[in-house]
Amino acid sequence: MRTPLSEHLQGQVHEDKLISTQDGLKKFYIESYGCQMNFSDSEIVASILKQADFSPTKAMDEADLILINTCSIREKAEETVRKRLRVFGKTKENNPGALIGVLGCMAERLKTKLLEEEKLVDIVVGPDAYRDLPTLIGNASDGERGVNVFLSREETYADISPVRLDSNGVTAFISIMRGCDNMCSFCVVPFTRGRERSRDPFTIVAEASDLFERGYREVTLLGQNVDSYKWANENTDEKVTFATLLRMVAGVHPLLRVRFSTSHPKDITDDVLYAMKEYDNICNYIHLPVQSGNSRILKLMNRTYDRNWYQAKVNRIYELVPGCAISSDIIAGFCSETDLEHQDTLSMIEWARYSMSYMFMYSERPGTLAAKKYEDDVDISVKKRRLQEIINLQNQVSFEHNQRDIGCLCEVLIEGDSKRSEQHFRGRNSQNKMVVFKKQAGLKPGEYVTVRIEDCTSATLLGSIESSP
Repeated sequence: MRTPLSEHLQGQVHEDKLISTQDGLKKFYIESYGCQMNFSDSEIVASILKQADFSPTKAMDEADLILINTCSIREKAEETVRKRLRVFGKTKENNPGALIGVLGCMAERLKTKLLEEEKLVDIVVGPDAYRDLPTLIGNASDGERGVNVFLSREETYADISPVRLDSNGVTAFISIMRGCDNMCSFCVVPFTRGRERSRDPFTIVAEASDLFERGYREVTLLGQNVDSYKWANENTDEKVTFATLLRMVAGVHPLLRVRFSTSHPKDITDDVLYAMKEYDNICNYIHLPVQSGNSRILKLMNRTYDRNWYQAKVNRIYELVPGCAISSDIIAGFCSETDLEHQDTLSMIEWARYSMSYMFMYSERPGTLAAKKYEDDVDISVKKRRLQEIINLQNQVSFEHNQRDIGCLCEVLIEGDSKRSEQHFRGRNSQNKMVVFKKQAGLKPGEYVTVRIEDCTSATLLGSIESSP
C-alpha cells in the first residue's frame, strides 16, 4: 500500500471502475484488489490501453476487455479473485468475444496455472510487463492465450502518465519505485514484484507539478519501502535519497500536501524526519509496520530489528516530529507464536500509541521463506482469538488517540461529500485522520479549511468549520 507495498493495505479489497466511454473505441473494464501500489498500477495500465485505442467503461457487460489487478499477499485475497473470475465467466457467456485478463502479483505467482485452471482467462500479465498488453490482447483476439510475467530490473514506467481512476480530483498516488529487496519470511512481494529499482526523481517532480496544475492538492509517494529510494545520475555524481526527494516534491507548491507509504523501520532516517519538520506540507504521519511486538518472532520474520530497536525508532520520530501520528501493520499467530509473545504485541500497541493499524491473521504463502522453513502450527481458532484481541485493543487506542484531538484546531483538505450525509464534507488532516464536518456555502473539494474537533469515534473526527479561505 501495507502499501502497504506496501504492507499497510495488505488484505484490503477494493474496486476501481473507470468512469467514461468514447464512441467507436473498444471498451475495457478493470477492478483492482490489494495495496495502493495495485491501484497505481491500474492507472498505468489504463494509460497503456488508452494509447492502444481502448476506452474505459464501468459496465462490465459491455466491455471487450475485462481485467482484474490482483493481490497475493494472503490466501483470502486470492480466493476473492477466483470468485470474481467466476463472475467474469458468466458475463462472458453473454459476450463470447470478450477477453479476460489477470494482472499483478497473483498473475506473476501462478503464471500459466491460471491459464490451465481458469479456462476462461485469456491473458496473464505480471507487474513489470504491462507494456506488452496491446500485443497480448492482439494475440488473444486471434485465439492465442498469452502470458508475460517477466520481472524486470529496470522497469519503472517513469515515462507513462497515469490515467487517474475513479478520481476525486484532489488526491493522487505517485509511484516512486518498484520491487522490494527485503526478504521478510512471511511476504511474497519480493517474488512477485522483483528487486528494488527507483524512478528518476525529475519525472516524479514533473508528475507532481502536473497534478497540482490540474487541481490536485495531495500526492502520496508510493513504494514497497519508500525509505530505501535511491537514484544516481549515471553521468554525474548526483545522488538523490528519499529525504531529498521529499524536499523536491514538497517544493512544488506549499499548497500541495505530500504523504508517503510504506516505511520500513530499518530504513527511515533522521534526514527524512528533518524534512518533515522543514516543510509544513509534508504530512505528520508515518506508517511504520511492526508486524510483531516480540523479538523472537521478529527474528523469525526476518524483520532485521528487535523490540527495543523498534521502540527507539518510534521514540526518535516522536522526538523530532512531536505531532506525528504513527500507524502499523500487525500479524497475529505467526509460526510458533505463544500467548506470552502475543501479549508483547498487545503491549506494543499501547506503548507506541498507534493512531490505527492494519491487522491480519498469518496466512502462509507458497514460496516464502516461512513456508519453507517453519511450520504453520498456530491453530486457526487461536489465530482468530488473538486477532480479535488485537483489533479490540487497537480500536480502544485509536479512540483514545482521537479523543485527545477534541477541542483542537486542525487544517483539513476537503476531499468530497461524507459517505453518510450530503450535508457534510469529509477530508483528512495532516495526521491522516478522516474529519467530517458540516458544509459551508461556497466551499468545494480541493480547498483547505480549519476545523475545530468536537467529537470522535475510533475511526473519525467530527467537528465544525472555524475558518476557511
